[in-house]
Amino acid sequence: MTSTTLLNDFNTIVKGRRSIRKYDTNVKISKEEMTQIIETATLAPSSVNMQPWRFVVIESPEAKATLAPLARFNQSQVETSSAMIALFGDLNNFDYAEEIYGRAVELGYMPAEVKERQLEAIGGLYANVTPEQMKDIVLIDGGLVAMQFMLAARAHGYDTCPIGGFEKDQIAEAFGMDKDRYVPVMLISIGKAEDTGYQSVRLPVDRITEWK
Repeated sequence: MTSTTLLNDFNTIVKGRRSIRKYDTNVKISKEEMTQIIETATLAPSSVNMQPWRFVVIESPEAKATLAPLARFNQSQVETSSAMIALFGDLNNFDYAEEIYGRAVELGYMPAEVKERQLEAIGGLYANVTPEQMKDIVLIDGGLVAMQFMLAARAHGYDTCPIGGFEKDQIAEAFGMDKDRYVPVMLISIGKAEDTGYQSVRLPVDRITEWK
């Protein structure tokens, strides 16, 4: 496949993606396919590969009923989507460092001595990171994985809508998560669009870019 073909495929996916408010309630996404979409999303880059993103797939009527009052201005997405994805950032993501880097050694991606050096260096760095700095890190990484999730969903033929307006101070506990550890990044609705969504305008490149 040529670079031109890849670019054309990517442009098709991106141009076809709109923020959808209403979905076909007859369309359900299987756990297997949702797993594939999330797996593709998690190929996104993250700071020192700590992969701080955590997903909660809200699809049952009971779970949606729990979410509904926390997303009051997005009831159409909650009610009609195949699922609502609650995306969190794990402030204690370094807890997974040994698992991540150990697996890299097992797969032959790095020698064991490199793993040990890197974990020592990262551990020293993270020991001096403030809670606010870590929050910034996981929010940036969360934004990367969120966009990749939406693109992966589109490649599977589904539509999405990113949602930032919800009760961020309540959502972690509502779904049994430690609110002091898991920072809410955004909600993403996913399903098959029932309407065409809204057209939107983008500023031209020469308005948003400086060449030095």
